[in-house]
Amino acid sequence: MDLINQNALPSRLESRLLFAVPKSAPPFTLQITLQILTNSITEGRLQQATLDLLAGSDIQFRRDHRLDIALVKNHPIALVFLPAADIPTFVGEGRVDLGITGQDQIFEHEATTPPEEETWAEEVLDLSFGYCRLQVQVPEKGPYAHPRDLIGRHICTSFVGLTKRYFARLEAQEKDVTNGDMSDNGTQLKTKIKHLSGSVEAACALGVADGIVDLVESGDTMKAAGLKAIDTVVESRAVLIKSKHPSNPKLVDMVASRIRGVIAAQQFVLCQYNIPRHLIPTATKITPGKRAPTVTALDNADWLAVSSMVEKKKIATVMDELSDCGATDILVLGIANSR
Repeated sequence: MDLINQNALPSRLESRLLFAVPKSAPPFTLQITLQILTNSITEGRLQQATLDLLAGSDIQFRRDHRLDIALVKNHPIALVFLPAADIPTFVGEGRVDLGITGQDQIFEHEATTPPEEETWAEEVLDLSFGYCRLQVQVPEKGPYAHPRDLIGRHICTSFVGLTKRYFARLEAQEKDVTNGDMSDNGTQLKTKIKHLSGSVEAACALGVADGIVDLVESGDTMKAAGLKAIDTVVESRAVLIKSKHPSNPKLVDMVASRIRGVIAAQQFVLCQYNIPRHLIPTATKITPGKRAPTVTALDNADWLAVSSMVEKKKIATVMDELSDCGATDILVLGIANSR
């Protein structure tokens, strides 16, 4: 990892809050697999969504393409571009103060970290993007219909820690029910977990695995590989995390507050309308706002003006209901930011 290649840079980081940002994969070569492409697209989307959040939060920086560190111009912050899988480690060990990564990576980090090692990161904020599921998958036309059918079989995955934990629990449950699922020589069956960093979805077709545990977003890659999901190990989305002892707690709170405002602005619109005074109880039930609607008087004593934040995905239905109850002059305005 080419974190630093200028001698002057380390000293400039000493007084700065370190903020880990997911970086996308390096440029592709011709020798590329479907899984590598899929992972790269996922990482690229995660990075772009993160950069959009930073831009909306007025965190200004310019990144040299040769470096994985960028100094923020308008705040004492340095952005550290890391693989999403490494961010829970850097934040948990206190090497960086803040980070954005997927919950799946946090869960995998927790599953693979020995209990005696003190690594701890606090989830600060759900970022409402990057939704995916870590799922147990098997050939669509194969003999396996239930996860317990894979006990003692070969499983390939990039998430070895979570997969081992999942099948350990499954084996324990099966043992309680059947008094042990025994092989021919009388020994307890153990599921064989093999790590693959790419091409996981090809493992079944190539005869390397009986099933896989892999991330699913839309499910298109899974279906293209002739696989089906039979269980979900964990659900995941992007989150903001912080270390146990950040170097500048006040700055951490400021960044979190700004990001929270950007997310609210992305999810809500401002709905304004006029309503007869006697219909205000009905109208405000339709538009209760985040805390409460703003109601102001008009020159006409029989009418009131209402302003309320409404979820963007519900605004069309809300406008229909407002019209039906007697509201007029209904306007919908975009929100650039919110606190």
